Amino acid sequence: MPYHPPRPAGARPARTRLLLTALLLFAAAVGLGPLGAQRATAASNLVRNPGLEVLDGPSRFPQCFEKSGWGDNDFSFAVTDDAHSGSRAVRIQLTRRADGDRKTMMLENSCAPQVTPGHQYDLSFWYRSTTPNVAFTLFRHDTAQGWVYWTDLKTLPQAAGWTRTEVRTPVIPPNTDQVTWGGALYGVGTLTTDDYAMTDATVPADPDPCTSGGTGPECRGRWTVQSVDSPVRAVHSVLLHTGKVLLIAGSGNDRDAFAAGTFKTTLFDPATGSYTDIPTPTDFFCAGHVQLPDGRVLVVGGNKAYATADGSVGYRGLRTSYVFDPDQNRYVQVNDMLAGHWYPSATEMGNGDVLALGGLGEDSAGTVVNEHFSYARNKWLPMGEAKQAWSFWGLYPSMILLQDGRLFYTGSHVFGPGLPGTGASVYDYDAGTISEVPGLRRKDERDESMSVLLPPAQDQKVLTMGGGNHTVAPDALRLTDLIDMKAASPQYVPGPDLPQGHYTDGSPQTGAQGKVYVSAVILPDGKVLETGGALHTYREDPVFEASLYDPSTNTFQAGLATDPVPRTYHSSSTLLPDGRVLSIGNNPGNGSFDQRVSIYQPPYLFKGDRPQITSLASTRWTYGTTQRITVDKPVVKASLIRPAAVTHSTDPNQRYVDLPMTVDGDTVDLSLTSNPNLAPPGWYMLSVVDANGVPSVSKWVRIGSEGQVAAARVQSFADELRASEPGTGTSAPHAGHQHHGVRMAQGFDGCDHAYGRINQCVPWTFPKMPQAERCTWLLHNGYGRLRVHGRDRHHLDRDKDGIACGKGDVRRS
Repeated sequence: MPYHPPRPAGARPARTRLLLTALLLFAAAVGLGPLGAQRATAASNLVRNPGLEVLDGPSRFPQCFEKSGWGDNDFSFAVTDDAHSGSRAVRIQLTRRADGDRKTMMLENSCAPQVTPGHQYDLSFWYRSTTPNVAFTLFRHDTAQGWVYWTDLKTLPQAAGWTRTEVRTPVIPPNTDQVTWGGALYGVGTLTTDDYAMTDATVPADPDPCTSGGTGPECRGRWTVQSVDSPVRAVHSVLLHTGKVLLIAGSGNDRDAFAAGTFKTTLFDPATGSYTDIPTPTDFFCAGHVQLPDGRVLVVGGNKAYATADGSVGYRGLRTSYVFDPDQNRYVQVNDMLAGHWYPSATEMGNGDVLALGGLGEDSAGTVVNEHFSYARNKWLPMGEAKQAWSFWGLYPSMILLQDGRLFYTGSHVFGPGLPGTGASVYDYDAGTISEVPGLRRKDERDESMSVLLPPAQDQKVLTMGGGNHTVAPDALRLTDLIDMKAASPQYVPGPDLPQGHYTDGSPQTGAQGKVYVSAVILPDGKVLETGGALHTYREDPVFEASLYDPSTNTFQAGLATDPVPRTYHSSSTLLPDGRVLSIGNNPGNGSFDQRVSIYQPPYLFKGDRPQITSLASTRWTYGTTQRITVDKPVVKASLIRPAAVTHSTDPNQRYVDLPMTVDGDTVDLSLTSNPNLAPPGWYMLSVVDANGVPSVSKWVRIGSEGQVAAARVQSFADELRASEPGTGTSAPHAGHQHHGVRMAQGFDGCDHAYGRINQCVPWTFPKMPQAERCTWLLHNGYGRLRVHGRDRHHLDRDKDGIACGKGDVRRS
């Protein structure tokens, strides 16, 4: 966290400061102060000594302001008469910078302006700078944590003459009573500031009917099952910048389709409800995928072969890779990867490149090879250019890009009891180091949990919710764990438990029963929809429940309308550009696949007229710039949301980027971060939200680095984690064997494939019950008779006729 020096010695007593402040405000009121520096407004300026005219004792620095900053740099502060108004301003100069910044801000005491949670404030000052490396930065006082860095509101352009900058804060979070702010210089050059102002810009919201017992769709939302089913087993869902959704099945977990070479993809148009078949060149079943900066979809690996019926050989991953081109509606092959990958993760980096890792290789072993796709060269890099840590990350590991370019493995994964150690870590790809992150509860029971970089991405908070693993415990969890990656030593802390729902027969969940196969979707109002799931990882007992998580209050709003279609294994949910949510998929343990499609209208779509973005100056945005839009009614927030690419409860690229606003009537200027790690290049959905939480229909904008001027502004976070060097971790193979994979234990996917068809999932570990009752339980859950292919480890074939749970095997009552 940035360092703040103590209040200068010799500062005036509080009584004297208050008297001087009162005199200054009186002078301003009669026209003697720097009111000409402020925009005409009826609101009171909440900044003390806003024109920097009153100096504080022997320090001779403006009263109620401080010299602040952090990092390795050479700097100086000076009070100058080169002012915008009056006779004083403050100049900062950096002559050398390795990292960090220097800034003039209000003192973190009674001088800091007071604020009200739920309100928003317009902040402004006048400045001159010789460099574009200046950020409008904001801190807040948390009543429990003390002073903490909050966010950078915008990057300021270089200005030779005096220039006014203004920005509206996000909604003030709960437990915040003061803020302090100013310009942060983070490049060699000078910054001079003067005439600070802060006014309350809150737009009153209508009373919320849901707080007084309302149960209509404005409180619960509404689900609709579409009249036309998906023509494919939609295992993967990818929203394209065309507004259409790419639904990928590959063989769709159907061994017969694989044997026949029948691989499927369809393109769903939510506007018309129509589908377009897409020729599919290979089996993308359980591949990875991610959007590239130009809107194409990179598909990583897939299924080379199903596991053998006797369980002697597991699933095998493909080395091949394709991109889907939405302009031509076709797949185009790129060069092969270094290794095969089945169940890999793919994360876009701040430069547009992609890192893919994890999954199973061509030999069914856990892949320890990192893959690096160069966007500029449109190819996977060869060994020697793709950096390696030789670490096995599991299957579909949730790898979220942090603001400093490192990857956070959240602990969410698919199949198996998790990884050694704490279950979560920070991976520095460039340095090759892995640092464990503590605090994740019951780390070996996070199979198909879901992790989300919470809105806004600038806060760097991650929530991991639900999950299970019946090889360890019978039921899924309702635990959530929250981590603030801005902390110097981040660690997970318990979050609120997932709300509980009911089962197919209407019986309620009880005790600690939670959900696996969770879907979590970031919404344009800054909340997260949590929906779908099941009690058990062996794909039975669907749970009907949905809730809204509010990052600002760390609470769930329970009792939303629920999807009438079960959503368990191979299900996913995706935000659409109009603010609705698409849910699809369900692959129970009996091998069937529910191809019905549901669409959810969140409560905000029933709370009045929607604001509209009536004009957009440009759809191509450069980092660190201000972009102008017009709207048809007052709005209180704006954001960019990255389109989904989701499967198996994982989308590590999902994020919501806050766009601080400068508002002049219906004209709104939006400030885009200068840090591409916060918003990796590509297409995003732009939306605005009014005071009642109602969002506009999104507009598509593409952000990238063309014409970049300001340097990326990166704060110093998570620096106190202990990192292990390459090759020193417990998961790294011995030197000379880096190409070897990790042998997977039998039952790594939670299924015993020694029974039945290969696409059936007989549980590796049964719920607690007498051994003789297992067949009765299986029959009750729709399994029927099962051929035994190998060792009868569950003792289901009591009469030894090669058929488990046949007539001679079922216990008679």
